[in-house]
Amino acid sequence: MGHTLKDVAEKAGVSLTTVSRVINKRGYFSKTTEARILAAMEELNYHPNSVARSLSGKRTNLIGVILTNTHNPFNAELLEKIEMELFNREYKTIIANSSDNPQKERSYISLLQSNQVDGLITASHNAIIDDYQQLKLPVVSFDRYFGAHIPTVSSDNFSGGQIAARVLLEGGARKMLLFSGEISDTNPTSDRTNGFIDICKKKNLRPVIQSIPSDATPNFRKMLLHQAISAHRPDGIMCTDDATALLVLRELKRMNFKVPQEVQVVGYDGSDFVLQTFPELSTLVQPINDLAKTLVDLLVRKIEKPTEVQQRQYIFPITFHRGTTTKLS
Repeated sequence: MGHTLKDVAEKAGVSLTTVSRVINKRGYFSKTTEARILAAMEELNYHPNSVARSLSGKRTNLIGVILTNTHNPFNAELLEKIEMELFNREYKTIIANSSDNPQKERSYISLLQSNQVDGLITASHNAIIDDYQQLKLPVVSFDRYFGAHIPTVSSDNFSGGQIAARVLLEGGARKMLLFSGEISDTNPTSDRTNGFIDICKKKNLRPVIQSIPSDATPNFRKMLLHQAISAHRPDGIMCTDDATALLVLRELKRMNFKVPQEVQVVGYDGSDFVLQTFPELSTLVQPINDLAKTLVDLLVRKIEKPTEVQQRQYIFPITFHRGTTTKLS
């Protein structure tokens, strides 16, 4: 049987009330008393019960983070930055992968609520907006609109799409093909497509848009890429994420297209993994550190000051990394 709060109090030579104050960081206690209690807890290997604390109205210092997946390099790095920011603020992270499955995401939302998390950061793209709007819980979103009371943090997706189009045009591309995720009014990443189309229209060009379902299997994804490239024979391709861009480069090589001489390719995300492992890929780079810090800052403020009014949207500028998959203008 594990040690109890009473055991800690007896070991440290203080009252139960004093131990509770130290654990919950409430009320007055001296640094000397705090050190004695923490030493007693460490010696007895005593850990406060987060759920029990939540039932008594205390914070659990637990934050839920819902992602589409963690195998995408950008998502993995964003999660790592978020977790570190939370840890530095004395919060622990519970991670959930929605896998583009609405039912799975709903079950995780329910689980996180039952574990009495203090707040939630969501970066999932399932169409379950009502579920988030009904939450009695501080929520902050990455790249997804859930309503006026849930702040959204994103990079400047529209500008990113515009930059990608300009880069391809400056390199001489005219037959444009864009591979995007599922397009939705509630998804800011759709603005990458909108920005790309905006610049093309100004040059009287009509890019071909190939949407790839989020639940597409790897083989089905490759088939869509091959069919679109074969049918349209583009000389400029933008992908709204780097993972797809790398698949496109592989397919172009298999089809004996020369990059960038015959076909230029631009991606989007610019994770450290991609920049270090595939520096040849020209891509739009999102400021992951700024995004993670802002998501955590906003959520902690919502937890500590629930009545404070926050902006609906926080947009960060992107930068362009020129590799060898695009031509110099």
